[in-house]
Amino acid sequence: MQTTTLEIGGISCGGCVRTLTTVLSAIPGVHSAVVEQQTAKATVDYDATATGPDEFRQAIEDAGYDVV
Repeated sequence: MQTTTLEIGGISCGGCVRTLTTVLSAIPGVHSAVVEQQTAKATVDYDATATGPDEFRQAIEDAGYDVV
């Protein structure tokens, strides 16, 4: 298992956190996704043979947020 932390622009409320957590958790191969409003960061634990940071970035951008 690997862990990646991404800085995300545009997180302004608990709804943003829920949306991003749901979007990241839905990616096959993701074991856990924790999004923190205070730090504007997402930490993702995942199986590197199934997914990776490029997929996380795309999912975040598709949800309307920016990866910094």
